[in-house]
Amino acid sequence: MAALPPDPRRLRAILAFLEDRIAENETVGIYLRLQSDAVRAALAGTEELPRSPRARPEPPRRHRPTPSPDRGTDRRPSSFVVQQKRTPDGPEPALIHTTACTMTEGTAHPIRTHEARVALTDPNIEPCAFCRPDNELGILD
Repeated sequence: MAALPPDPRRLRAILAFLEDRIAENETVGIYLRLQSDAVRAALAGTEELPRSPRARPEPPRRHRPTPSPDRGTDRRPSSFVVQQKRTPDGPEPALIHTTACTMTEGTAHPIRTHEARVALTDPNIEPCAFCRPDNELGILD
């Protein structure tokens, strides 16, 4: 690494620049982890296929019935998305939405439930005020 300048003003400017790059690339890191998980799932699916035409296929799996909504127990697992907004003044805090949220703008990237829960502990990431993913995840103020 090149020698750093000795004065605090330039060191602060360099630090601010580096922190901005890290924040911008965090979204790329999430996207790459999601793509990596998808490739691993596809690879696992291909490895489970019969290796020879003589191999007996697996019997179809039975799906559990979904509880009826009239009993109040219809709690299907939901998934979440992260939305990054950029403005001329710099990036705004990222927003976490449920996938069913109609307030999502632009391109949103899907994330797992655990990632959404962890992301909402970051001060630079906020829950959507409309769909309230923090309530759905059980995160209370």
